[in-house]
Formats: sequence, structure tokens, C-alpha cells
Amino acid sequence: MTVSFGERLERVFNERGRLCVGIDPHAWLLRDWGLADTAAGAREFGLRVLDAVDGNAGIVKPQVAFFERFGSAGYAALEEILAAARSRGILVIADAKRGDVGSSVEAYGQAWLTPGSPLEADALTVSAYQGVGSLAAPSTLAESTGKGLFVLAATSNPEGMALQQARMSAGTTVARSIVDEVNAWNAEHATGALGSIGVVIGATLRLAEFDLELAPQPAPPVLAPGFGHQGAEAESMQKIYGALSSGVIVSESRSVLGAGPDGIRRAVTTRAEIVRQASA
Repeated sequence: MTVSFGERLERVFNERGRLCVGIDPHAWLLRDWGLADTAAGAREFGLRVLDAVDGNAGIVKPQVAFFERFGSAGYAALEEILAAARSRGILVIADAKRGDVGSSVEAYGQAWLTPGSPLEADALTVSAYQGVGSLAAPSTLAESTGKGLFVLAATSNPEGMALQQARMSAGTTVARSIVDEVNAWNAEHATGALGSIGVVIGATLRLAEFDLELAPQPAPPVLAPGFGHQGAEAESMQKIYGALSSGVIVSESRSVLGAGPDGIRRAVTTRAEIVRQASA
């Protein structure tokens, strides 16, 4: 029987905590790390981040765009990093923000969620601008393969606020309607305390302004950007997310990666412990 992504995520929470370390090889970070701004530099960067995470945290989130900018060589580097993470038992959320309809979105799901695919990850970020229903094919694939999705709902960038807080004809915000549909899917398909289809909700937001003060069962996994460099404090995680806290993944990138190649392992260890205490 396939173990669901929600169950796998619960296991990671219990064994390694909730810290998710970004793998974002910005040009300036590669320079600061003494690496070339090339696919080879991005590959080396990613592998060093995995070395720092291994044994200290259980989740990484490669930002696909920073590899895609190098074309096919960048994707080859990313494939190697994904395989290395999988071999170490580190859960991978591919931050690709894919979204489309019909066979196109189905193919995106196949690329990132099919076991044995060169780009195989454990979960994928997706966009529901064409409706949550448009994600049915990758959602079904995720369910059958023990993978997950994270649907953009209320993001931490200020430019998204007007759209995400907009009211639909039923009176709910756009963000709330997305979360409601995700919760309905999880209620039908989840096999544990956490669903396998999650949402992205930024940690720098006031959830009440998006109508997101709710306590669904099972809880959706919540990928939570905005901690660290963007200003949200891990110690405030439960205050920020309330009843949604049981599924929160604390995502940090620049605040950890900025420690450099000599300091990143210590930074991961420190941040992981802070997040672990905040989640207790």
C-alpha cells in the first residue's frame, strides 16, 4: 500500500522537525560562496546545502528558476541534486509553481511526481489561477504515488494581496476558496492527520485578512515562506497560523544560505532547533 505524502510528512516532522531549507543558487550567493555563476556552480551549491541539511533537517525546497536559467545544463544539475536528496531520505519540495489545464498540467505532474522521473520530487508547488479543479490530474497522480502538491493561496509578496483578498460571488476571498477546495479534496482522500494536498500561506500575512482562520480536519500541509530574511519569526509560528499550525513547514532560504559554505551547517542546526522548540 502506498504511504501518502501527508503521512510521510508527519514522519519527517516527528523525526527531523519542520525546517525546510531552500536551495536557491542566486548569482550573488554563488559569488559569496566562491562558486561560478554556472550550472556547475549551482550543482556544487546544491550538494553542499544537502551536506549541511543531512542529519539536521528533513526538508529542502529547490527553487527551479535558479537552475532553469542555465538551460539544459541547469536541469541536469538539478536532477543530480534531486537524486542525492532522495538517496539521503531528505524530503524534496520542487518550487516550480506549475499550472495549466488538461493534458498540459497532467504532463507537469508526470515530470515532477512520477517515481523514476529524472525530475522526481516528493511534492510540487502549483498555481490554481485556472481553478483548483484544473489540478485534478496532478492531484490524482500525487495520491497514487505518495506525492504531494502545494497550491498557492496567500503568498508573502505584497503584489498578490489585492487578488488574493478579492471577494468571490459567494462572499469568500480568493485565498479562502482555494484553501476550502484543497480541504475538501483532503477530506475525501487523506489517510492520516495531514492531507497530501497542501497550500502556500505566507508567514508575514494576517490570516484574518484572507479569511484563513480555520481548523480543518485533516489539516492541510502549509508551506510557509516569509520566515527569517523576510521578517517572520519561527518562535511566532503558532501565533501566526493558529489551528493551521499542525501542518506548517517553516521555509527559510537566505537567512540560512547567507551563512556561507563554512557556516551553513551551524546555521541549519541552530534554525532547526529553534523551529523544533516553536513547534512543541
